[in-house]
Amino acid sequence: MKLVFAGTPEVAVPALDALIASGRHEVAAVVTRPDAPAGRGRRLVASPVAERAEEAGIEVLKPVKPRDPEFLERLRAIAPDCCPVVAYGALLPRVALDIPVHGWVNLHFSLLPAWRGAAPVQHSIMAGDEITGASTFLIEEGLDSGPVYGTVTEEIRPTDTSGDLLTRLAFAGSGLLAATMDGIEDGTLKAVPQPVEGITVAPKITVEDARVDWGTPALRVDRVVRGCTPAPGAWTVFRGERLKLIQARPVPERTELAPGALAVGKNSVHVGTASHAIELLWVQAQGKKPMRAADWARGVRIGEGETLGA
Repeated sequence: MKLVFAGTPEVAVPALDALIASGRHEVAAVVTRPDAPAGRGRRLVASPVAERAEEAGIEVLKPVKPRDPEFLERLRAIAPDCCPVVAYGALLPRVALDIPVHGWVNLHFSLLPAWRGAAPVQHSIMAGDEITGASTFLIEEGLDSGPVYGTVTEEIRPTDTSGDLLTRLAFAGSGLLAATMDGIEDGTLKAVPQPVEGITVAPKITVEDARVDWGTPALRVDRVVRGCTPAPGAWTVFRGERLKLIQARPVPERTELAPGALAVGKNSVHVGTASHAIELLWVQAQGKKPMRAADWARGVRIGEGETLGA
């Protein structure tokens, strides 16, 4: 089939690579978000998908909005059979959805209908799910509500951050998306409507969502830290300034600390929760580089009775 691939961040690159390498399909063009400012100089930088497409000699389309007349005209001229999508980052209007013969097929990083929305991986970790996966589905105008072509499952490991899990799903999902394109082409794969039970939503995680509440149990604190790593980054407050929590782990044998209370050892920093303690491993103070929590604690000289989260 002739394909136009839509995607933007690094997590979409494995799927693009899989389609390029498949040998069965022609990736005629790539649709991605416009170049965005990055770094200290805030210079415009192309998306990871755009960079990969340019390396492969594939035409790159960067509409400000996918309803732009110039973009729609070019898409019609290319006349794709199908448009596979991975984390494109913009809503597709009906006029665009109707152009490819087989529609737009999205690779979504959850087992639909669970965790429809922008942050399925973060929400699955924060909710304590043990199993997640990826799904391919036909895009409709509803939020991730279209019929499903296929799924793959993935175990959520006890120490997984959202970054760890998303990386594994990106590679597992790339094979699923390529297989979905094959099945659509030869007519052996039909999309099945999603069940009406089990629908959960996964809106974008805000900075406030990532603030740790030490009055919750350690298990919840651990899930927030892992689910919000690397982005937007779990955080708390110390001496009126934000402290980013990069890595932490529950310490079940220690339960005597009050929520937010600090216990600093020679090479350890423990924080109390509503249940047992959390050990901070890596943190980042405001305006500083990431460092081991024990080094941070020595540097700030934590006084008796000082707490986190106040």
